[in-house]
Amino acid sequence: MKKAKDTDELRPEYKLSDFKSKGVRGKYYKRIMAEGTNVVLLDRDVQKAFPDSVTVNEALRSILRTRRSQRATSSRVVRRRTAA
Repeated sequence: MKKAKDTDELRPEYKLSDFKSKGVRGKYYKRIMAEGTNVVLLDRDVQKAFPDSVTVNEALRSILRTRRSQRATSSRVVRRRTAA
């Protein structure tokens, strides 16, 4: 097999000395992992209803509050003594 010729046209335009500092691999990794970032992909119809993360979080918290209040009311079972 023949090796493909190196045709990197952009290389002469960039010089390492033009950058203020060298790139650091994983520079923001600790901060991102500390925040507990979680990426979720939404379907297009859901994206239209929830354009940003703030509205998604508000809706999910509302659902959680509703579920908690439903559990609280359903867990209050009144026990009656049976006649002996």
